Amino acid sequence: MTAPGTAPAPAGRPGGLVRTVARTHRTALALALLVLAAATAALVWLHSLTDEARAGHSACATPPTDRLPSCAAVDAITADDTYTSGLSVTVTLLSWVMFPVAAWAGGALTGRELESGTARLAWTQSVTPARWLAAKLAVPAALLTAGTGGLVLVNVWARGDADPDLAGDWYYPDVFVSTGPVAVAYALAGLALGALAGLVWRRALPAAGVALAASLLLHTFLERHREDLWPPVTRTEAGSFELPRSALQVAWADSPVNGVPLTRATFHPESHFWPLQYVESGLLLAVAAVATAGAFVLLARRLP
Repeated sequence: MTAPGTAPAPAGRPGGLVRTVARTHRTALALALLVLAAATAALVWLHSLTDEARAGHSACATPPTDRLPSCAAVDAITADDTYTSGLSVTVTLLSWVMFPVAAWAGGALTGRELESGTARLAWTQSVTPARWLAAKLAVPAALLTAGTGGLVLVNVWARGDADPDLAGDWYYPDVFVSTGPVAVAYALAGLALGALAGLVWRRALPAAGVALAASLLLHTFLERHREDLWPPVTRTEAGSFELPRSALQVAWADSPVNGVPLTRATFHPESHFWPLQYVESGLLLAVAAVATAGAFVLLARRLP
């Protein structure tokens, strides 16, 4: 019962729209919160294993010795399996978050409501189509930003000193995405692509499939061209040399000049982590902005 002197917020008000979106998609919200809580708890537990895992991995040397292998040549030194496996699952979860988001946004957030006529019913109750779409995007965008961003911070904390023997090198695709703002940008791009697909197809299943395919293409394209998003460093020396393990090798060439063997290496040092993160995040946010703008334009054109 409503208390005297108060009244429920009409659906057309911002607060009413927010509550309506949250109530309509409460199952997805509850599932997302459950996954977030489980992932956070797992990362806190993994953090408690950091010292044990660090003590469990074998040693290496640069340059290598008779007893110790080269650190740059060893892909994975024996480490605590529980710690490394747990981190691997978490980084995969974060780096692929855009795919379930895109499918849900295309299938349930917009496609299903347009297919069932729920959206048109809302538009007849003092809620304009533009405000309806704005609420549909703003609420999950805020939750995705907070949830994904928070989980990225906990993941970075759980990785400790980011020993590559335990947590993977910074340039590994899943590690790169899960340790910076790129993870949030991927989630927002998936949301916008899904919403646009829902408005184009107006049916839940086709929209979910198209959103998933578009997200996969975007993810694959950026992963393959990540090393091209920032100018690499080139190092040329007489003879041969070995790049540090922390370097992401782009190109390598051995060629003699006037009888002197020269080695030319093009690579990204670890200091390029943040420039690459910012550029890729900017591209993803641009995709999200274009998809969002396209969704509003399409919605306006299709109205009678």
